Amino acid sequence: MTPTIRTVIFIYMLIMNLIGFFLMGIDKHKAKKHVWRVSEKGLFLASIIGGSLGTLLGMYFFRHKTKHWYFVVFMPLILVVHIVLLLIFL
Repeated sequence: MTPTIRTVIFIYMLIMNLIGFFLMGIDKHKAKKHVWRVSEKGLFLASIIGGSLGTLLGMYFFRHKTKHWYFVVFMPLILVVHIVLLLIFL
């Protein structure tokens, strides 16, 4: 794989992880204020399309969704899948 493609993938993953992290923070803030929130599907989507590390770190940094079993189980699982895919293809 060429260095240019690796750079693009790195930048994409960085941006998606920042988005995932901040989505968790935004959702936590909105939950405290009892206003419209980010859907759980939206949080999982951000994780699946490349923000798995960011959403997982955001979960524990903001202490958000840590009591929902499906977040505790599937967010780390998505991260493991992403790591394996990166190791295989990079």
